[in-house]
Amino acid sequence: MMQRGEVIRSYPEAALGLTVGHQSEPTRLEKTEGFTASEDYGTDLFENKLSVEDFVKIQQVFESQDPSQTICMPREEFVQKMAETVGWGTKEEYGELFDKVDVARDGFIDWDKLTSFILLLLYERDERAKATVVPQWKDLEFLPGKHKDTIQKVVFLKSSSRYLTVSKEGLLGIWGENLKLQESLPITSDAIKLKHLWVTSLVSLENVNKIAVAFTSREICFYDLLSKEEFPCQYKLQGLQGAPICMDYWYDPIDPKDSILSFGDITGKVQAVAFTAAMISLFERPANACDNEEATMTIDWAELVSGCHKCCHVLQHTLHHGDWVRQVTYNASLDAFISSTMSGINTVVLAWREKSKKLLKMTSFNIAQGIHAFDYHSRLNLIATAGINNKVCLWNPYVLSKPVGVLWGHSASVIAVQFFAERKQLFSFSRDKVLRLWDIQHQLSIQRITCSFPKSQDFRCLFQFDETHGRLFISFNNQLALLAIKNEASKRVKSHLKAVSCVLYNSLLKQ
Repeated sequence: MMQRGEVIRSYPEAALGLTVGHQSEPTRLEKTEGFTASEDYGTDLFENKLSVEDFVKIQQVFESQDPSQTICMPREEFVQKMAETVGWGTKEEYGELFDKVDVARDGFIDWDKLTSFILLLLYERDERAKATVVPQWKDLEFLPGKHKDTIQKVVFLKSSSRYLTVSKEGLLGIWGENLKLQESLPITSDAIKLKHLWVTSLVSLENVNKIAVAFTSREICFYDLLSKEEFPCQYKLQGLQGAPICMDYWYDPIDPKDSILSFGDITGKVQAVAFTAAMISLFERPANACDNEEATMTIDWAELVSGCHKCCHVLQHTLHHGDWVRQVTYNASLDAFISSTMSGINTVVLAWREKSKKLLKMTSFNIAQGIHAFDYHSRLNLIATAGINNKVCLWNPYVLSKPVGVLWGHSASVIAVQFFAERKQLFSFSRDKVLRLWDIQHQLSIQRITCSFPKSQDFRCLFQFDETHGRLFISFNNQLALLAIKNEASKRVKSHLKAVSCVLYNSLLKQ
């Protein structure tokens, strides 16, 4: 087992990021894939300027003639001895280092405390470096499926660890977490035999174990995932004024009875149903309804708008003025609906909910030539847009005049964007089948991927990144491709060669 006093000597210098000999200025992290990773982080911290030789000198001060004895130093003694022993650095800097190490405010520190602080510092630096590391991908894989028409959506069901895909002809694919196709089912509808009936979108209602499917017949059907039958239709919302072509679902993780289903249609309307008792029932059962709970309950859109259903209410706006609404989402941190079209006027509309929660106040961005898609990162407070003019723009939701950043690099129309939230990076995919990964902080392209995608020029593309599992799905018409991130092995310090079977804490010695 490695003794505590051997940590600094034994730890690889490259992993430590410490200088081998003393220098007055700290080293910087190496550049990775054309940009500098956190190059300014911690460069002015005194502890980062200490070299391995300096730590060896410090360790010798703490060493005692009696191995069983631990030398502890109060602040004044530590400052005096370190300044004399190391030979450089001010007493103020050593005093600040002492205060950082003595987190518990015991008034003294020993070698164990100092090495614990240094290792924790290195772990944090390692995590920051990892955040800027370019992901390594496995080979592109095409998943064998049974879809005959364009794949419209891929969703992951947390409750059952399964994926669902749905295609335009109404075929629902059920995939295991290992991405093996388990089953294919037709989504039934009264009008399913009509030649031009298409499925346009699908969302998962995680909090109530349902899925909602939108049809060009101006209907949204809700299917129960917990039924013994195969996904029976529980509710059918019909009588919509335009065919819904995009949907989004949000629920409050703290209070799951509150949820919102939003959708955009071909007439330019953005509409939403805000549920207030979702865990009990999405809609109220009419008095004349049959007693059979398995039967499909039909709800007319006009009834919802008139307020007949007390457990939900409708929000809507028409600021897109007849342009097809290509994407819509509700974001709780903004308390606003974000929607987009391919028009150059009112390209992206933010509909902010007023205090009453039943009225909307609209603001919008005008983007030349329009956009294909957008994504929002709540922690960065940025909207990324996939421009038809080959540009990816970054917008602050509160600044309408111009983007806060423009990402140049694509030579064809950008058709999809999605944030890699944890790493504060952004994916973008263009019409010429080029995938780019961007570093948001430096606004630079850090990875460019051109895989063996189908050569067809006429294709409909679905782009979806499952960040939890590190899986990027890209569909080309009815083909579903997968790019998976390789697992990154942790490089943490190990104190034992074999598995640790027992740990005890000594409160007296605080070890």
